[in-house]
Amino acid sequence: MLTLPIPVTRALRKLGHDIKDARRRRRLPMFIVTQRASISAPTLIRIEKGDPKVAIGSYATVLFVLGLADRLADLVDATNDPIGLQLEEENLPKRIRGARKQVSPDHK
Repeated sequence: MLTLPIPVTRALRKLGHDIKDARRRRRLPMFIVTQRASISAPTLIRIEKGDPKVAIGSYATVLFVLGLADRLADLVDATNDPIGLQLEEENLPKRIRGARKQVSPDHK
């Protein structure tokens, strides 16, 4: 049995609910979305409930059908990761030194 942290479960449920709302706002019947996404109706129902056992590829394909796939690509983009950017900035070197020139043996 798959046990997920509560925040992950909530996030998946919200994602599923948002997908369902997006489909309904577009006035797309389930059978059209399932046909275009090449998934079964039970799989779409599970996606719309935020089922963690459904493959991420199925979620992504449904988002594509809804015209929302570009948002998936931006989930962990560096510009959307303030903690990662802060950690990276803290580890930047204090100084940058240029490469040392090599002195040839016949030049003294």
